[in-house]
Amino acid sequence: MTETQTEQFDLIIVGSGSGNSIPEYMNDWNIAIIERGTYGGTCLNVGCIPSKMFVLPADAALSAQRSGKLNIETQYNGVDFAALRDRVFGRIDSISASGRDYRATGSPNVTLFEGTARFAGDKLLEVDMNEGPQRHLTAPQILLAAGARPVTPPIPGLAETGFHTSDTIMRLPDLPKRLGIIGGGFIAVEMGHVFSALGSEVTMMNRSNGLLRGFDNDVAERFTEIFSQRVDLRMGHVPTKVERNDDGIVITHGGEKIVVDELLVATGREPNSDLLDVKSGGLECHDHGTVVVDDTMATNVEGVWAIGDIANSYQLKHLANAEAAVAFWNIANPDKIRRQSYKAVPGAVFSNPQVASVGLTEQDAEAQGVPFTVGKRDYAGTAYGWAIVDETSFAKVLVNSETGLIIGAHILGPQAATLIQPIIQAMEFDQRAEDIAQSVLYIHPALTEVVENALLDALA
Repeated sequence: MTETQTEQFDLIIVGSGSGNSIPEYMNDWNIAIIERGTYGGTCLNVGCIPSKMFVLPADAALSAQRSGKLNIETQYNGVDFAALRDRVFGRIDSISASGRDYRATGSPNVTLFEGTARFAGDKLLEVDMNEGPQRHLTAPQILLAAGARPVTPPIPGLAETGFHTSDTIMRLPDLPKRLGIIGGGFIAVEMGHVFSALGSEVTMMNRSNGLLRGFDNDVAERFTEIFSQRVDLRMGHVPTKVERNDDGIVITHGGEKIVVDELLVATGREPNSDLLDVKSGGLECHDHGTVVVDDTMATNVEGVWAIGDIANSYQLKHLANAEAAVAFWNIANPDKIRRQSYKAVPGAVFSNPQVASVGLTEQDAEAQGVPFTVGKRDYAGTAYGWAIVDETSFAKVLVNSETGLIIGAHILGPQAATLIQPIIQAMEFDQRAEDIAQSVLYIHPALTEVVENALLDALA
């Protein structure tokens, strides 16, 4: 085969994260998967799964340091960080490798291409292979599931000094004595929790005056207040210089010099649409780089579809999986089109405290002119809240005062990602707040009573 020959497929998938979830009803399709990095995508290798496997030990370590409020004496004696790291990635790396091997050798209808793809024309992809000559692929159907990558801010000296992103920070050889974090979003606060709980001195630098910007103001303000008791927060400035000397990494921030041993840059992620040169394939993009799709996951080019981080700004694995299911169905069943709902897209921050959110914030609702009432109740107002001696956590709901439908919910505290689930269901299926507050039973004295109380407060 010469370099210029074009290989034909029924379907080309770019990206092996959610794009790897090929349904059985496509077993007779001739499919190509293109992957430029580690097989399995962000969630498996550098995102949701490994980070939560670090969060749980961090939660345990923090709990041991705070047991005095329960009138018991426990202590945290440190972490074997290398063993923790190896346990986490020993499992994850084997899953990635087995997934890669299965697609490379065990899927008779799938051909794996390991390299970087880019559009060279209408439904024509060039692949710069990690090994071997460039390949040219085409198909009547193409699914873009190529994800996103960490953003590197233009701070003088940063690139030359060396730093970590979420792709590498969890694979450190040892627990750093001093860790600097630039950023204030969910990755920054999750890793800030992990390393501070395990024993690092964490300094977090953020251009905003608080953490979790974009979340409901009540949540962001309370979270920042609580987190500042564990982490040295330096807010309101962007670092102006980074350099390395004999003492470590020196960060100039707000006129001060902060010295750390390792530096995590967590200032956001950008879609990989530019690496794919999607415009050469005729695809339209939003200003922030995501590919324009409709709720069928179709782009403006017939036969080209996009899902996940390259197609939306949520950057949530559960949404990418749902979009993948819709896209695969529509590719295979063009006469029975399905649509993805975005009515109630939830998200959670697995820091400590934990945060969960769905729908509009109070600020969103005000800006949109939606008539609403707010219900807010503290964990401390429930029996289980008394049991865990919680004095800071709360649940908050927003209800449309004309329709009675829930338009948003925000929970900060233990089990937040679990507690919000009935609200997600209610929003998706248009269940009125009155019905789910008064027509179902909430187990007493479970923590779910805080959700019930918040709903009742909104209806009062």
